[in-house]
Amino acid sequence: MSSKKENNNQKQINIEVKEDVASGIYSNLVIINHSPTEFVFDFVTMMPGFSKAKVSSRIVLAPQHAKKFMEALNKNIATFENQNGKIKAVDVKKIPLDFGGPKAQA
Repeated sequence: MSSKKENNNQKQINIEVKEDVASGIYSNLVIINHSPTEFVFDFVTMMPGFSKAKVSSRIVLAPQHAKKFMEALNKNIATFENQNGKIKAVDVKKIPLDFGGPKAQA
C-alpha cells in the first residue's frame, strides 16, 4: 500500500522533443572518456570507404547520471533480449575500416 502512495506522490514530467531531434542521429561507434567529475560520450558515425569519422553527438554526464544510464541500458538490453533473443557480440577487431563491402564508384 505504501508503494501506491509513493507512486501517487511522484510528479509527472512532460518532455518535449524538438522536430530536429525527434528523427534521431545514427551512430555505429561510441568513444567514452571520463574525468573525476564527468563522463563524455562521443557518438561517432563511420561510413564505409572513408578513413575519417565524424562525431555526430556529444553527451556529457555527471558520474552519478552515467551510472544510472548504465543501469537503465542494462535493464533495457535484458528486456530486449527476453523478447528478441540474445544480441550477438561482434568482434570489432575483425571489422575493417571500410566495413568489408565493395568500394563505391561514380
